[in-house]
Amino acid sequence: MRIKPLFDLTGKVAVITGASKGIGEAIARGMAEFGAQVVVSSRKQDAVDQVAQSFLDDGLEATGIECHVGKPDDCEALIKKTIEKYGRLDVLVNNAGTNPYFGPLVNISKEAYQKTLDINLGSALTLSNLAHPHMKAQGGGSIIHISSIEGMHPSEFMAAYNISKAGLIMLGKNQAVEWGKDNIRVNTICPGFVQTKLSAALWENEKMRDGILRATPLNRIAKPDEMAGLAVFLASDASSFCTSASILNDGGILSGAF
Repeated sequence: MRIKPLFDLTGKVAVITGASKGIGEAIARGMAEFGAQVVVSSRKQDAVDQVAQSFLDDGLEATGIECHVGKPDDCEALIKKTIEKYGRLDVLVNNAGTNPYFGPLVNISKEAYQKTLDINLGSALTLSNLAHPHMKAQGGGSIIHISSIEGMHPSEFMAAYNISKAGLIMLGKNQAVEWGKDNIRVNTICPGFVQTKLSAALWENEKMRDGILRATPLNRIAKPDEMAGLAVFLASDASSFCTSASILNDGGILSGAF
């Protein structure tokens, strides 16, 4: 058995933001099922406690820590509490995101624009910088950013979101270049359309949903669990030579075939 053990996350500690539902919860469960001790993080303590308890009920190791990623003090507390509880930090998944404005750039408020960048991009930088010294001291780690196909192409009415997600891809590449010497790998996952609360405005609209399905070679919208396997791979030693990658998980929608 040479390859299978590489996917084992036993002994690793993983922090996942925005993990009370959707893609974040699926990634947290996936890592826990592969043996990681996971920190389920989101804005409300009762929400993360509920998810963590569901993992514990299934014999997995998890704890919930409240964190509003737009607040630097919360970010510091998240990393501090993780180290206090588990003594190390091996994996950081920057998944928390928002899209408060849907419309043309000419009408977006400064507040909505800044909030989008702060949550989707700024928080990833803040948390990564907080995680870096701990990962460096222990000999390495894996940081995974959850971007989007919207960071790879322009679209009407979602420009601020697109800009933030494009920035997240480049953030990962720059971190990979800077932190490779510390054996810290940084990769980015770019999901396509996934059935989550954040994307509900798209898949609940029949006209938009039909357009998405026509443009997607697999002819369907993804479930959150379909994002988890790739995250497990990037967190594990199976991807030990993979860094600076931006990996599409979009059902083929950006293939340009439709």
